[in-house]
Amino acid sequence: MPVQQSDRRSRRSRTAMEGALLELIGDRDLSQISVSDVTGRADVHRSTFYEHYTDVHDLAASACTEMFDQLLSATSALSVTVNSPEEGAPPSLTAVFAHVAEHRALYEALLGADGSARVINHLLQRMTESIRPRLSARLTDPEGGTDDSAAAFVSGALLGAIADWLHRGCPGTPERFATAIWPQLVAASLAQPA
Repeated sequence: MPVQQSDRRSRRSRTAMEGALLELIGDRDLSQISVSDVTGRADVHRSTFYEHYTDVHDLAASACTEMFDQLLSATSALSVTVNSPEEGAPPSLTAVFAHVAEHRALYEALLGADGSARVINHLLQRMTESIRPRLSARLTDPEGGTDDSAAAFVSGALLGAIADWLHRGCPGTPERFATAIWPQLVAASLAQPA
């Protein structure tokens, strides 16, 4: 079989399995979805599943790449500096929570109690990479590089706030929640390492 035809078939299979998973997540928790559920819904063989993914959690991380890219686009626009006002969240933080609200059911399935630790870790690592370049110059190590632990801390705080907001049913508006957590995010971002 020519490589081009194989690539098209592979993309079709991946698209079908990712779409099947997203549909299934609408019906039940991620922890209750099996490989058989996905392959049955996508109408692909089990062996095809394992050609592309190790398990359902691996598929979930892949299926949500586009959605995570949108979230990361919003987080990468966050810029916390010494001169950041503590009052009034920037539009980029509001955009983060607007995005989460728009995809609420899927984020609840992935980040909730029955979600996937691997997907959460995948998202946390990508958020850390996204936020790292935007941190204040005060968050550098003595050799002049970016302090990765500070970027991970800020990313973890933001992801924790997202998970908490989802857990509480997304009360208020994205603007209101972003404004409520902005002072804490500024304080965490600008804290001097000991």
